[in-house]
Amino acid sequence: MTSCHIAEEPIKKVAIFGGTHGNELTGVFLVKHWLKNGAEIQRTGLEVKPFITNPRAVKKCTRYIDCDLNRIFDLENLGKKMSEDLPYEVRRAQEINHLFGPKNSEDSYDIIFDLHNTTSNMGCTLILEDSRNNFLIQMFHYIKIEVGPQPQGVLRADILDQMRKMIKHALDFIHHFNEGKEFPSCAIEVYKIMEKVDYPRNENGEIAAIIHPNLQDQDWKPLHPGDPVFLTLDGKTIPLGGDCTVHPVFVNEAAYYEKKEAFAKTTKLTLHAESIRCSSH
Repeated sequence: MTSCHIAEEPIKKVAIFGGTHGNELTGVFLVKHWLKNGAEIQRTGLEVKPFITNPRAVKKCTRYIDCDLNRIFDLENLGKKMSEDLPYEVRRAQEINHLFGPKNSEDSYDIIFDLHNTTSNMGCTLILEDSRNNFLIQMFHYIKIEVGPQPQGVLRADILDQMRKMIKHALDFIHHFNEGKEFPSCAIEVYKIMEKVDYPRNENGEIAAIIHPNLQDQDWKPLHPGDPVFLTLDGKTIPLGGDCTVHPVFVNEAAYYEKKEAFAKTTKLTLHAESIRCSSH
């Protein structure tokens, strides 16, 4: 009997990034540990490299030095001529691209896990950049861990343990795949960002209302038109407009104040993945 599946190339090289934002300490702590003793992340036939992405920001326990490293891996910044006049993170992005890329080149790493913390109550959040990638959907389906909110510049043992387990499950999935295990077709629920919502502001551009208590810590839960969203200091409630229910994420995320984002509206979707098996078996 034969099964119908999509043949995928084996995964050979995986990187684990910590410290892309220097004050998100769980990834920093884990990567530093694995750099000293990486036995738990090694898998037969797989190269796994832990890496501190923004060491200067890590040293200062700050999100970044000159600009957000997580927002500049684009062709424009990666293509700029290397110079000491460039912002530190732009130069660092070019170095990282050289070490682990360039993207889609023969020598590039197959998968990079970039470890982050959020102050929002979002549990374990896996960000999927390609909604048609069968391998990634299958891997996300395999990983079932919850990671809760954590302040920046702080370490929590429970969050660290959960993130550690998440990486273990991801590496286990890759190992099983490389060994020839077939993963049957599956489906996962995802949330697609539709709009990023700023705080209400006054004529000077200053924040004029805060997240309403009814919305605080309610990431992923349905938010209906008319539900309270913001609260002014004089007690006025500002409700959700529009005519459709959304699912808020990154609610009151501390790092997003500078980006003028109070929360993001998402809509729930279901993604399907075909059965996959490593082509070398």
